[in-house]
Amino acid sequence: MSDKGYAHPEVLVSTDWVAEHLNDDSVRLVESNEDVLLYSTGHVPNAVNIDWQQDLNDAVRRDYLSEAQFAELCAKNGISNDTTVVFYGDKHNWWATYAMWVFKLFGHEDCRIMDGGRAKWSAEGREMTKDVPSFARVEYTPNARADYKIRAFRDQVLDHVKAGQPLVDVRSPQEFSGELLHMPGSPQEGALRGGHIKGAANVPWSRAANEDSTFKSADDLRAIYEGEKGLKPSDSVVAYCRIGERSSHTWFVLNYLLGYPSVRNYDGSWTEWGNLVGVPIENPSAA
Repeated sequence: MSDKGYAHPEVLVSTDWVAEHLNDDSVRLVESNEDVLLYSTGHVPNAVNIDWQQDLNDAVRRDYLSEAQFAELCAKNGISNDTTVVFYGDKHNWWATYAMWVFKLFGHEDCRIMDGGRAKWSAEGREMTKDVPSFARVEYTPNARADYKIRAFRDQVLDHVKAGQPLVDVRSPQEFSGELLHMPGSPQEGALRGGHIKGAANVPWSRAANEDSTFKSADDLRAIYEGEKGLKPSDSVVAYCRIGERSSHTWFVLNYLLGYPSVRNYDGSWTEWGNLVGVPIENPSAA
């Protein structure tokens, strides 16, 4: 990787690095996409597919899989506790960072992102395959889920608001203003109220990515989050979107690329906050 001034450059690997480690038993490539059918059209050789809906979320409760379920997910994909897991996917690695965030909830040590994701790998004309790999089952010992380290819950967010601490709303400007309840072009559903959490700053998540889906340099990122919005590394920051997936991208940027030590992802996000009774909302479009 070229030096872009990141606080933790080791969490990003290049497409060249991945190409050199396609058959490395200590490395497991994981593709995770918004489009759950995309993997079947072709993927990086030896990459396994982790479906954000089916694999990472509980089937009944609005929550993530349990420690036992996470251990099973890893074991059947040949991922042991000391495996280097490299995530990549579509949409500027949006869902790859979401999958990584869930792995970090369970304390998996060595998680990385392939900078540029599917888009860069494909643009470089690298090999894609429809073959689904199979790996020998391994043992995985799960850690307790670290819900209060990198994850924020509604009561914590309410305390955060009352304390005047910074929040980053990573949704589109139309969602932030209350004009839309969902991403542009998507069905407008999921919340009874539009707008944003009181005091939140709006930085759409994709601003952190270049056109080729690689991450912007640390200087460019600081110009956005610090120069435009006034964030500081010493801040305790909560990021949110609609269901916590886009904000995982911003969590990754602030935590690993800029080195902010206290960043939490509020996965309840607007589908929860926009339906809560009595919480502070700002809605410029209703004015």
